[in-house]
Order: sequence, then structure tokens, then C-alpha cells
Amino acid sequence: MNPGTDKKAVLAGLQLGTDPLSDLVSERRLAELESLARECDIETVGTLVQKREAPDRAYWLGKGKLLELAELAKALEATVLIFDTELSPTQVRMIEDLVELEIVDRSLVIFDIFARRAKTDEGKIQVELAQLRYRLTRLSGRGQELSRLGGGIGTRGPGETQLETDRRHIVRRISWLRRSLQEISTRRSRTREYRSSREIITVAVVGYTNAGKSTIVNALCDSSIEAEDRLFMTLDPTARRLITDQGLSLVLVDTVGFIRDLPRYLLDAFAATLEEVAAADYIMQITDISDPDYRQQIIVVEEQLKRLGAAAKPRLHVLNKVDQAQDDEWKLLLHQKTDADQKTIAASALQGCGLSEVRTALSELAARITVSFSILIPYEEAGLVNHMQT
Repeated sequence: MNPGTDKKAVLAGLQLGTDPLSDLVSERRLAELESLARECDIETVGTLVQKREAPDRAYWLGKGKLLELAELAKALEATVLIFDTELSPTQVRMIEDLVELEIVDRSLVIFDIFARRAKTDEGKIQVELAQLRYRLTRLSGRGQELSRLGGGIGTRGPGETQLETDRRHIVRRISWLRRSLQEISTRRSRTREYRSSREIITVAVVGYTNAGKSTIVNALCDSSIEAEDRLFMTLDPTARRLITDQGLSLVLVDTVGFIRDLPRYLLDAFAATLEEVAAADYIMQITDISDPDYRQQIIVVEEQLKRLGAAAKPRLHVLNKVDQAQDDEWKLLLHQKTDADQKTIAASALQGCGLSEVRTALSELAARITVSFSILIPYEEAGLVNHMQT
């Protein structure tokens, strides 16, 4: 995909089954896809939803509906079709053979956003690894198509030779990137071991993308992590220290946001980054309850925490943006997690409300694993005080 401000797209979605809520689900999925496309400077000029019992194996939407989609795109002067799924290599080829438009799937859009957001060497390595693994699957099976370029019957042909050259180059690059990521993972492990040896409490800040994680960390720690009302603003874990009113120290680790159907290659590539969540002492989950789809977003985050083996950790759930909530149904969440290990607090990072309660809750988490003691230092050994830490 070569995004540009002059690109116009029609979005395609599937509504599966006969569930009465399926209309609402498909509508919200396409709204999220439109937001993703906007991050790639692509203007959405139309949408189409096909009701089916199951996706079509060849064309996803079905051949007839795909042709209708192409006609709609032509009428709206769109040059790109964006599908709300990760298309298989076969589906991409079949669709490209049927319509003369640029074909983009959901995964490709997310890859492009991650590539735009990656600023550190670590982030760039992780994104490139995911992109190359995705691209490698798209090379498989294209030998027949590429052989038309030089086509000799009974011979490999220049097309096939180029295919193998591309594949070998990608495989070599993937191997190098994986070694680099292993080094990053080792460095992160040493950092976590250092925190553990110093008994530093770590809190992983997780949530759906654009829920306000970085804004809350900035407000709590008086820091300046880049935070905007945009998707996936944070790719690299960013640690900030929080000193409680009791003088206890915690480290808040801002992590990459989750999203439904995050490409598996990105999950694999960002494994070293997501280890920060699995290794944390506590989880602070941020939910944007002003988003109409916040319930589904909570489910997505919960699924990812289970995948990372972190769902059972003590958790503080912050319901962010309460000042922008569209109704009062979110208040039911305040009573779902109330024991010592699970607490829910309503807040607004921008308005500042609820942040004192969040800080108090984090202080209580820290205090639970501290031990009070007193010591008597002889006057002649008073210099030892300079070596003591709080």
C-alpha cells in the first residue's frame, strides 16, 4: 500500500449470522476501520456490508457483491478497496484478478500505521519483522503468475527466479531482525532483573488504543510522553516513576495499545515489548468509556491479557473520559471489581477528576507488599543514613 492524501477508498465489511446485534457490530467495526484508514491519509467515500453465513473462500464477500463493490468504488471515484479482515493470499489474487483496484486488507492498514509511528530502532525492527513475515506469505504461490513475465514452458523463467530471489532476501532479513529482537529481549530481561533486585514495583498500563494511557501516565507522573488523540501513538514501552504520598516508589510502564484483530505477526514481533505486561507486579487497565464500543474493547483487552498470562494479576481498572460519556451505563462497571486485587475508578485525565483516587489506589497497592520496621543507628554510624533508600 502506498498511502497518500489523494487516495479515496470504499470500505467492505461482513455481517455474519442473524444475531440482532450484528448490525451494530458491523457498523462499529467499519467506523473503526475508517479511523484506521484516516491515520493512513486515506479518505473513506463509501461503505458496503454484505450479510453472509460465512466468508466466501475465494472473494470473501462473494463474487457478485465484489463486483457491486467495484462499481460503487468507480461511481465514487475511489481507487482503493479496504476489507475489514486479513485476506488470505488466494483471496487477494482472486480479487485482484476480478477488479482493477488497489486491494488492501485490515492488517495492511495497521502495518502502515505502526510503520508511521515507529521512531526508535526497537520499534522499527519490530514493525519491519511483522511486515516481512506478512509479505512472505503473500509471495507463496505466486510462481505461476510471475512466470508469465518470461514464460518458458518447462523452464523456471525469469519470473520464478525473481520470486526465489525475493524470498531468500526476505528470509535472510527476517533472520537478522529476529536476532536483533533477541538482543532487545535480553536487555529488557536485565532491566526487569535490576528492578526486581531493587524491589521496584512495576505497574503495566494497558488498554485499547487511544484510551488515554499516555495522558494518564503524564498526569500521574508529571511526565511528557507524547500523547495525542490518535491511534497507536505509543509503540515502545515508556517507564515513568511515581512517588506516592507515603514516599513509596512505583514504575508505570506505558505499553502499546490493543485493538481487535491485531495482526498475529505484530503480536509475535512485539513479544519482547509485551513481556513488560507479563512481568509487571500490577496491571492498570485504561478504558475510554466515551467510546460507544467500550464494552467490546474491554473484552479485547481481557483476551490479550489472558494470552499474555497476565489476566490474574492485581488490577486497577480506570474508566477514563467520564466527562464525555454518552450514558450512565458505564457506572455498572464500578461495582464489578471491588476486592483487594481488583478495583475500578472513574476518572478524566484531561479534566483531572478521579486522578487523586487513582494515585491513592496505586499507593495502597504499593503499601501491600511493604514491610514496616525501625532501626537504631548509633551516633558514630550516622553516615549510614546516606546509604538508605526509601
